[in-house]
Amino acid sequence: MTQQTETGAQARKVNPWLKNALEFGPVVLFFIAYLKLKGQVFEIAGTSYEGFIVVTAGFVPLMVLSTLALWRLTGKLSKMQVLTLVIIVLFGGLSVWFNDERFFKMKPTMIYLMFAGILGFGLMRGESYLRVVMEEMMPLKAEGWMILTRRFCVFFLGLAVANEVIWRLFETETWVYFKTFGLTALMFAFFMLQTKLFQTYGGEDSAAPKGDL
Repeated sequence: MTQQTETGAQARKVNPWLKNALEFGPVVLFFIAYLKLKGQVFEIAGTSYEGFIVVTAGFVPLMVLSTLALWRLTGKLSKMQVLTLVIIVLFGGLSVWFNDERFFKMKPTMIYLMFAGILGFGLMRGESYLRVVMEEMMPLKAEGWMILTRRFCVFFLGLAVANEVIWRLFETETWVYFKTFGLTALMFAFFMLQTKLFQTYGGEDSAAPKGDL
């Protein structure tokens, strides 16, 4: 298999602040809009929609536009970004279409299970697909990539379980806070816990196979 890791042309330099705004801006706007519209009910074409559904209806096209803008500016999209966008459109669209917030709340579960599945498939082949998408950010030796990939696989499975527990057992507002801040904090904590691994296996190992994602 070839090492085609990106969708689009050669990667281009882009202002990091603008890049971060496009990547995280929609999530922040979703959070702000939810706080303003929570508890409200809107009558649209004879159907009552809670604020959460209305915010979701705005978030989906905003996410599509921001992803397209990111593609135009950087000249690339990783396959994981594309798959994530597809899941957002699918589950967000289902929530709006059926007027049922549960579909959108299940979205992170599906995304993390997808990531875990992809990484797990690579591990079964003796390859680190994580290396393909993250090597430029933090070069590691081949053994380090395999260890990190296994840890990420377990971590994503844990996030999927956590999301299911939160949205099923707690109020919508709790889930929104968890989605906006909790998942980010958990990801940050996970990387902090990998410090020793980065120190032990830091450095490139060009002879090792990188696999294909």
